[in-house]
Amino acid sequence: MALVAGLGGCGGGAPLFTSDGRPTTQVQCTGNDWSNCTDNARAICNGEFDILDQSTDDAVRNLLFACKKKSGY
Repeated sequence: MALVAGLGGCGGGAPLFTSDGRPTTQVQCTGNDWSNCTDNARAICNGEFDILDQSTDDAVRNLLFACKKKSGY
């Protein structure tokens, strides 16, 4: 089960946008590997994404990513 969380504007958090202006998203998931998180990211982005950061806190995996720009943008 995954929890999708928008990143708040509080200090000390992850960036809200990449340097090229793409919004970032963080997913949290559990499991033995990163596949739950990456599958969620792929579904949110409807395809490819760039991983910006990943960490594990106890049994929870955190993945910060940005969807790749689609051609034609």
